[in-house]
Amino acid sequence: MSKILTFGEIMLRLSTSTGTHFSNVGSFQAHYGGAEANVAVNLANFDHDVAFASKVPDNALGLAAKRHLQKYGVKTKELLFGGNRLGTYYLDSGVGERSSAVIYDRANSSFASVQEMEWDFEQLFENVNILHLSGITPALSEKLAEITLNLVKEAKKRDIKVSFDINFRSKLWNHDQASKVISKILPYVDYCSAGKMDALYLLGIPENQSSQDDTDYYNQKMHEKFSNIKVFYSTKREVHSATSNTLQGTLWKDGKTYESKVHKLEPIIDRVGGGDAFSAGILHGLLTGADLNYTVSFATAYSSLKHTVFGDCNPFTVKEVENLMENGTAKINR
Repeated sequence: MSKILTFGEIMLRLSTSTGTHFSNVGSFQAHYGGAEANVAVNLANFDHDVAFASKVPDNALGLAAKRHLQKYGVKTKELLFGGNRLGTYYLDSGVGERSSAVIYDRANSSFASVQEMEWDFEQLFENVNILHLSGITPALSEKLAEITLNLVKEAKKRDIKVSFDINFRSKLWNHDQASKVISKILPYVDYCSAGKMDALYLLGIPENQSSQDDTDYYNQKMHEKFSNIKVFYSTKREVHSATSNTLQGTLWKDGKTYESKVHKLEPIIDRVGGGDAFSAGILHGLLTGADLNYTVSFATAYSSLKHTVFGDCNPFTVKEVENLMENGTAKINR
């Protein structure tokens, strides 16, 4: 399998139990996660050779984050120790008509406080075939935006494929800030997770006024603007309630759109990490040379299964994902 490197922040997530509001919480469920860390764990779960680069505090929480990654088979040689604290976020788990809510507590974390490139390029990119990042990292600081851009430039110098999930977070930066930074990164990207809202509000694509299907239109327009990007992928989600959604995956390559079937997600146990699972599923298909119809169907089924378990990480095997793809049923597997 290809050597994959992901770069970003791993955090401690503290979640309320379903049916409890922040104002009345007496205890939290603790998990470790973060977009790039989740993708690393999910790909390692499929037996890919994956390393995660980040920085955590030199204390018990930093060590716990490292052991979390190692437990799933992610290599942590590029996980640095130092700084003052581990980034944290709180999740108020929604139910019914009450949506989930996130409060970030990641300012001045070990990773967000990085002020210079602390990783050696030669060591970091040794035997790497693909680099995966997301728009969350450059949103954390101007210095990390600069480091992210330098990473993708350096990867391209070394003929390393770059995967980028735009992953816009309105609580970290606004559309204008994100657009300026992401537009500098995308010319070095090969595979990109981007949907209609990204095209409209971050990439300056005009709204579709034609009879062309939205997915085809926005992917084609994004490709015209960034012709270096060979694959665009995204999900289309309809939210009926916090615990009832439908989900469909799309993948665009060489002017053609591939779509999965629509999955009904009900009841949703935990939505966090669903997008990371989809990205990992797409990368798994691309890295193994799978048929593109299979790839988008696999990624969507994998994301669908993530919604059924607590925590950021997706524990399901390739066989379990394919079983859902083939049978599409919740009957007992005897």
